[in-house]
Amino acid sequence: MAKEPKNRPSKPSERKSSKKDTAPQLDQGSEESKFRPRLRDMYEQHVVPALMKEFGYKNVMQVPKLERVVLNVGMGEAIQNVKLLESAVAELGLITGQKPVVTRAKKAIAGFKLRQGLPIGTKVTLRSRRMYEFFDRLVTLALPRIRDFRGVSPKAFDGRGNYTLGLKEQLIFPEIKYDEVASIHGMDITVVTTARTNDEGKALLKHLGMPFRT
Repeated sequence: MAKEPKNRPSKPSERKSSKKDTAPQLDQGSEESKFRPRLRDMYEQHVVPALMKEFGYKNVMQVPKLERVVLNVGMGEAIQNVKLLESAVAELGLITGQKPVVTRAKKAIAGFKLRQGLPIGTKVTLRSRRMYEFFDRLVTLALPRIRDFRGVSPKAFDGRGNYTLGLKEQLIFPEIKYDEVASIHGMDITVVTTARTNDEGKALLKHLGMPFRT
């Protein structure tokens, strides 16, 4: 009985693609993906020259910029009522235009009846176009809606130019309708920059419209 040659060419259905499967972006190729954020143009045309003059940068690549914005909602109540977490996930998706991920407990805490792996919150990480769009809406629409707003604290930097802002309620965002809210909750918004110092990070955010208290 004749043996098949070892180097027999495989059938088309048996061949494996050499290209790695990559998940397409949600808005890839859409009209939305072609939109250029107003704040990105403002950064390139006005903020970069202002920061170069202010800090004496010799190269445009030295100028700090926004890297990403992370929104995090902690929902300890979700241990008792999972629907509250589902509502928070839906609201965060409306606010950011991106699907949030559910965060889970990394360790068990008996005093809080918390087991490892239980869902306790939700978060979104924004980059590129969506990052600029969200930051623009945050400083021009959402923050001014806070009652008796006098600006945000200039002291919430981490020493490396990154800024964290705590909000008490999600209702300041125009996308959220009061009548459809399951519960009022706060969130932390962390703005990660490429700045090396707090002074550089603060100057960047201030030029982009962040209303710091004086």
